[in-house]
Amino acid sequence: MCKLDELWSMPSNDVATEPFASVPVDRATKRAFVRGMFSAIAPRYDLLNHLLSLNIDRIWRRRAIAMLAWESAPTGTYLDLCAGTLDVAASVARLAGFRGRVIGADFAEPMLRAGQAKVSSAVSPVVADALELPLAPGSAAGAIVAFGIRNVSDLDAGLREVHRVLRSSARFVILEFTTPRQPLMRALYHFYFHRVLPVIGGLVSGHRAAYRYLPASVAQFPAEEELAARMRAAGFSDVGWTSVSFGIAAIHVGTKR
Repeated sequence: MCKLDELWSMPSNDVATEPFASVPVDRATKRAFVRGMFSAIAPRYDLLNHLLSLNIDRIWRRRAIAMLAWESAPTGTYLDLCAGTLDVAASVARLAGFRGRVIGADFAEPMLRAGQAKVSSAVSPVVADALELPLAPGSAAGAIVAFGIRNVSDLDAGLREVHRVLRSSARFVILEFTTPRQPLMRALYHFYFHRVLPVIGGLVSGHRAAYRYLPASVAQFPAEEELAARMRAAGFSDVGWTSVSFGIAAIHVGTKR
């Protein structure tokens, strides 16, 4: 397990960000691309998240956190997977009555560094790959990932790894973009995602490839039914999902039995 202060001077060896306007298929290539991309856009990541979603992303995160059922174990250890700039980890730590610990795990150290100002004593940022979490089996009272699971280089292995670290009866919550089913909303969504978002994101961040990758990664990510099936295949039970904002995103919940 590596904390941020231990990695401050360590170089990143896989920071190629420009070649891809779609999602790399090869596991190692995708891992390198995603890590480099998020490292590059870290300084403007929060600004663009809120700007491009018109601040609706804050509401989505609150709804996802509410489904974590942390009240059943308020002193437990919780995992914020693909934690980015630690929005979710910080929000959980601030909940009234929460007396536990939140581990914010992300393999892009600059993202965690960008969220340092949000960190309290209840949050432990850790540089770690989602496929090799530095947690003992059955050690986490719950886990949540917001807009990061589609970036994991091996989705099924990532789901199994979360299942491994959760204790019995713990919940896993996934908040992720989806594609709206209603034709008009889907058309508006595609226009915004493919025409507007890459332009604004590229101009503000200076990294156009990152905001071309976003709509491509969402388009290639499993639909709600398939993601639920793959959660079940990884060992989760009582799997279900809720669509939010006319199907722009969905919140999946599964339980380790």
